[in-house]
Order: sequence, then C-alpha cells, then structure tokens
Amino acid sequence: MIRTPEPAEAAALLDALTSWYDHNGRDVPMRADGVTPWGTLVFEVMSQQTPLVRVAPVWLRWMRLWPAPADLADAPTADVLVEWSTLGYPSRALRLQQCATRIRDAHGGMVPTDHAQLLDLPGVGGYTAAALASFQFHQRIAVLDVNIRRVASRLFDGIELPASSAPTKAERERAEAVLPEDGHECAAWNLALMEFGALVCTQRSPDCPACPIRERCRWAGRGYPRAAKRPRTQQWRGTDRQARGRVLAALRAAHSTAPRGRAGISRAEALRAATLPGAEEGQAQRALASLIADRLVAYDEASSRITLP
Repeated sequence: MIRTPEPAEAAALLDALTSWYDHNGRDVPMRADGVTPWGTLVFEVMSQQTPLVRVAPVWLRWMRLWPAPADLADAPTADVLVEWSTLGYPSRALRLQQCATRIRDAHGGMVPTDHAQLLDLPGVGGYTAAALASFQFHQRIAVLDVNIRRVASRLFDGIELPASSAPTKAERERAEAVLPEDGHECAAWNLALMEFGALVCTQRSPDCPACPIRERCRWAGRGYPRAAKRPRTQQWRGTDRQARGRVLAALRAAHSTAPRGRAGISRAEALRAATLPGAEEGQAQRALASLIADRLVAYDEASSRITLP
C-alpha cells in the first residue's frame, strides 16, 4: 500500500536528505553549475542503464564536440556512433541526434522548457523530461527514477522494492504531494533522493548503518523484509547484444582509420566479429540483421560491405 507522509514528516526528510547530499553527493561534471539544458539532456539519456563512471568521460567529450543541439544535428551519424563508444544501447545515440535535429528545426536550437514539448522530443521519456524540468528549469515536478522509487518504497511503505516495474499513478501522486513548494527546493529534493538511492539505499547492498534517516524508515522498522520477487540480473555475455557490440566495435576501429570512415568491413568480417564462442547457430546472422534493421549499420549489397550509417 502506498503511504503518503504528513507534511511535517516530509519537511524533516527534506532537511535530512538535502543536508546529507551537501556533504556526500558526488562531484561530477554533469551536475556542475553552468551545465546547459542540452548538457543535462545528453547526460540523462546517456545515464539510462549505464553507470555514471562510464558516462562521465563520454559526456565530456560529447560536450566538447557538440556543445549545442545544432552541432550534433549537423554531425555525421557515423561519428556520433563512434563517439558513443562502449556506453551500450547505441540506438540512444541515434535518438539523441534525432532529438538534436528536432530542437534545431522546431525550437530554434534551444531545449524547450515546456514539459509537454520535452516529452515530444525523440528519445525523451517521462523521466528525462521531468529531470530537465526540475534540475534545469526548477519547475515543481517529481522525478521518479529507479533509485528514487526504491527509497520511497522502503522509507514510506516498508517494502524492499516497488511492486511494479514502472511508476504507478499512486506513486506519482505521492511524489507530487511531498514536493516542496519552491522549484529550487524541489530540484534539491529530487537530486538528494536520487543520489541517496545510488550511494546508500542501493538495491543489493544498502548501507543501512550509515543511513541518516534509518529511524524514520518503515522498512528498517519492520526488520528489513526481503521482497518475494527480485529483479533478474540482465545477462550480456553470450547474448545478441554482445554480438552486436562486437560488430560495432569492429566498425568503430575501421572508421577511425579509413578515409572519411566509409570503407567499413566486409559482410564476412562482420559475421566473424558477431560469432561468439559456443554461440548458437544463426546468432551472428541474426545480430547483423538486427543492426541493419535498427539502422545502426548500413549494408551495400553490391560490394557486400558493412559501414556505419
């Protein structure tokens, strides 16, 4: 059952967690003063399902290469995929370029401040739109990522993990109800909750002895009961994702040495790259076909060459 705390309880938690964040929040370039709305948008997309330590160097390079939406919109797509490096889920890079093009063409090159317009951008979902609205534009809006949902479930509901994989209406209503009135305070609250979930109230090994709000936590009060259903760890080794990644790695290497990056590799080379030890029959062909279908690579039948788009 979703429980909404009383205003006094919410205010005390705001003070405790924002104070904790002031002393313990990570000093990362993506959260620094002066980061533009575009920089925040790129960071939030990059950090989906990707650890912050891997995102930081790639984000810094992207900001040097493409500091504004128009810069990314005008970049060769092959360069965009090369600079995505090994962040994983490379379709995000294509969506970011599509997003940059939309911002350039429909919004005068400026990231829109309106929440509905943010949601209309390619690759921008509910979380990213809310994060931009809160952290950049200081609007009174709740941000609900996996860390924040986990903290709220433990703190308010006394359960280890949220019951659903996606935020429910009741969760959203509670998140909105406990927001401070001031937009800057909302941003501080959202960021503190997110960082607290990433560093202390983690999914697998929460550091409960170090928790500054343990005495207010219903999960702690109930003796830390474990969830009956636990998230399954997503496998990578031996999967089509790994096979696809090997093809893209071969193409990135070819792109860095070939004139204008158009030489690519032969189809046979791509299939060899996609062949994993002990792989099932047909996996390499399936992985390559999916890359072509997703427009992450281009295939020229006449020359039987695979290139970045």
